[in-house]
Amino acid sequence: MRRFVYEGAKLGQISFPLGGIGSGSVGLAGNGRLVDWEIFNRPNKGGLNGFSHFAIRAEAGGKVLDARILQGDLPPPYIGELGPARSAGFGRGPNRETLAGLPHFAKTRFEGRYPFANLRFEGTRFPGKVRMLAFNPFIPLNEKDSSIPAAFFEFRIANPTRRTITYTVAGTLGNPFTGGQPINRRRTRAGLHALQVTANGLDPQDPKFGDLTIATDADETSHQEYWFRGAWFDALEVYWRDLTTPGRLANRRYRAPRRKDHGTLAAHLRVRPGQTRRVRFVIAWNVPVCENYWNAEQAEKLAAEAGIPARWKNSYATLWNDSVASARYALANWDRLYGATRDFHNALFSSTLPEAALDAVSANLSILKTPTVLRLEDGTLYGFEGCNGDSGCCPGSCTHVWNYAQAHAFLFPPLARSMRAADYRYNQQDDGGMPFRMHLPLGVRHPGGISCADGLFGNVMLVYREWKISGDSDWLASVWPSVRKSIEFAWAPTNPHRWDPDRTGVLWGRQHHTLDMELFGPSSWLCGFYLGALKAAAEMAAHLGEEAAGREFQRLHDRGRRWVEDHLFNGEYYQQQVDLEDRGILKAFDAEETYWDAEHREIKYQVGEGCAIDQTLAQFHARLYGLGDLFDRRRNRTALKALFRHNFHRTMRDVYNPCRIYSLNDEGGMAICTWPENRRKPVIPLTYAQETMHGFEYAAAVQLVQNGLLKEGLAVVESIRNRYDGERRNPWNEFECGSNYARSMASYGLLNAYSGF
Repeated sequence: MRRFVYEGAKLGQISFPLGGIGSGSVGLAGNGRLVDWEIFNRPNKGGLNGFSHFAIRAEAGGKVLDARILQGDLPPPYIGELGPARSAGFGRGPNRETLAGLPHFAKTRFEGRYPFANLRFEGTRFPGKVRMLAFNPFIPLNEKDSSIPAAFFEFRIANPTRRTITYTVAGTLGNPFTGGQPINRRRTRAGLHALQVTANGLDPQDPKFGDLTIATDADETSHQEYWFRGAWFDALEVYWRDLTTPGRLANRRYRAPRRKDHGTLAAHLRVRPGQTRRVRFVIAWNVPVCENYWNAEQAEKLAAEAGIPARWKNSYATLWNDSVASARYALANWDRLYGATRDFHNALFSSTLPEAALDAVSANLSILKTPTVLRLEDGTLYGFEGCNGDSGCCPGSCTHVWNYAQAHAFLFPPLARSMRAADYRYNQQDDGGMPFRMHLPLGVRHPGGISCADGLFGNVMLVYREWKISGDSDWLASVWPSVRKSIEFAWAPTNPHRWDPDRTGVLWGRQHHTLDMELFGPSSWLCGFYLGALKAAAEMAAHLGEEAAGREFQRLHDRGRRWVEDHLFNGEYYQQQVDLEDRGILKAFDAEETYWDAEHREIKYQVGEGCAIDQTLAQFHARLYGLGDLFDRRRNRTALKALFRHNFHRTMRDVYNPCRIYSLNDEGGMAICTWPENRRKPVIPLTYAQETMHGFEYAAAVQLVQNGLLKEGLAVVESIRNRYDGERRNPWNEFECGSNYARSMASYGLLNAYSGF
C-alpha cells in the first residue's frame, strides 16, 4: 500500500475534514468535491450545501478555451442514493448536486498528510496544470488559531502553453439558512473580496441564526450574488452559460428572499507562458448559538434549576463576530498560519517513525476538527464519543472513552485541563462519585448516576498527566480536593458498588467500564486503573504538602499491587478472578436479572480466564506520563507477547465475530478478548469480545512498542491503517460507535512510544 497518496478507486471514501477545533468542518472528497457540511453545531454526514463547488475557466483572445468543475470523476455506484428526494432517489441516478453532469477533470491525485491535503487535477485537455492545497491551521499550543471556523484553499495554476491565458477560479456557495429571509451580499474591505450568505430577521440567540462566507484576497475579482432563478434545471443551465462566457461575471441581484439561492465569487489571473500563479480562497462560517438538542428536555430543566441560560455560544463566536470577520482574519494572517502549520507538519513527517505509525498519528488528529468536539463559550473542550449521521453519538466527554485519547493533551494542554476542571466541578457527587457523562449547558450539575471504575480512576491519572505536561501546580491545587475525594469514593460507605470497602488496594465489587457492562471481582484491567490512580495521587499529595495522605495512597498502592501480582497473573497473562457459577455475587448487587444465565448457570459478560486487550491498559497511561511501573515489568512484557499471540489475527476470514464488524475478510486486527485453549470461556463472554476496536488496538500497540516488541506493535498499527485505504473506508474517519471516534486519538501515543518519551 502506498501511504498518503490516493488515486483511482482509493479516492472513493475520502472526506478530509477542514475546520477548526470545536467549530465543525467541511469535508474535501477524494475527487475535490465539498461534502459533509458539518458547520451547524452537529454532524451532517453526507450533507451537501446545494451546488457549492469550485470551478476553473481558461480564456484567451476573447474566447473561452475550456471550463471545468474542479473535481474528478464521481466514484460509483451510479444508481442513486436511498432517500425520499426525487432528484436523489434510488433508481434515478446520482444526485445533481454532485455536479457529475458538468465538465470536470478525469482524474485526481489526492495526497493527504494531515493537516494538509494536496490535489492534482489531471486527465483532460484543459490548457493549464491545476493543483489545490486545502487545510485549516493546526498549531500546537495555539488554540485560537487552530479553532478558526474556516476551510483554507490555495489554487496553483501553471500555464504550459505558448500564449498568455487568463484563468478564472470561481467559488460557488449555497445559502443553507432556512429561517428568516435568506440574503446573499458582496462584501469588500481593505483587499478582501467576499460573498456572504445569511438570513435576515432571525434572533441572534436562535440556533438557526448564522452566516457563511466565501472570500479571496485576489487583486482582480468579479461576482454574482445570485444565480438565475427559474424552474426545472434553469439555475444550473444559466450558471454554466455565465461561466463559459468570456470576461467577468455579471452581477445579478433579487430583492425578494428565496430559499436555497447560490452565489459565485471569481478571481481572475493573467498567466504568461511557463508562469505559475496562485490564488487563495477561504470558506468561513458563523453559527454561533448552541443548544443541547440530544437531551433537550432535561437540559432545559437543569438549566432552569441552576439559573443559567439553556443555550450558549461557540467559543469561536466570542472571537469573531461573523464569518466575514473570520475570513478576513484568515486571509490577513494566511502566511503566518500556514507557516506555523507547516512547521508542525514538517516536524512530524520528517521523523523516523514507521509510515503506518505516522499515518495513524496524523490521520486521527483530524478528530479534533470534526463535530465530535465542541468548544464551549469559555473555551472548555467538550466531546461526544463520535458522530452519528446527524447527531453527536454518546455525549458527555465520556470519561472511559476520552481517557484513551492523547493527541489533545500533548498538543493543546489547556484544552485537556479544561476537560478535567469541568468534570470535577460539575460532574462530581457529594460522596466523590463521578458519573461518566457530563451534562450541558456548562454549569448544570449532574443529577447523579453510575460511576465507571476505568473512567473515575482514569481521570485521576489524566490529572497527573495534565500536571506533568503543564508543570502548573496552582492548577493542580485547584482540582486536588475533588481528585482526592474521587479516590476516597472507592471505600466510601455510600458507594453502592462496594469497590474497596476494606481499603485493600484492590477492586472487588461491581465495576462498570467502557465495554458497557460490569465486572464482578478483581481484574488486572480495572485494578490497574485503581493502582495508577493511587500511585499518581501519592505523588500529587506529597507535592502539595499532604504527606500523610500521600503515604496512605502509596501504602494502598503497594498492597494492591502485591495482591494483583500474586493472584491475577496466570503465568502467561493477567486475568480476572471470578467464580462464574456463584450466583450469590449477583444477589449482593441485585443484578441477577441482567447477569445470570439460568440455562448455563453462569454469570454473563465476564473476562474470567480470558486474555483481554486492556489487561494492563493502566500501564499504557503510566508509561506515557512518567508514572513508572504498575505491574511487574517482565510479567507485563510476557502478557503483551501472549496478547499478540492470542488476540492478533492477520486475517479475519475464519474468525467468529457475532458483534460489530470493524475488520473482515482478509483484513487483520486485534480482538478485545480471547480464551486460549485450556482456558475456560464463559458461554456468554465479555461484551464486544470479538470486535477489533481501534482505540483499544492502538493502546495495545503503544505498549508493545514501549516494551521493545516493535514488529508486533507495528503489525497491529498496519492492520488498522490498511483498513482505511480510501477505497473501503475513509482514512480520516476511524469509527467505532459513530464516525470520527475520540478513542482513536490513542494513536498519538505511538509518537511518544517510538520516541522513548
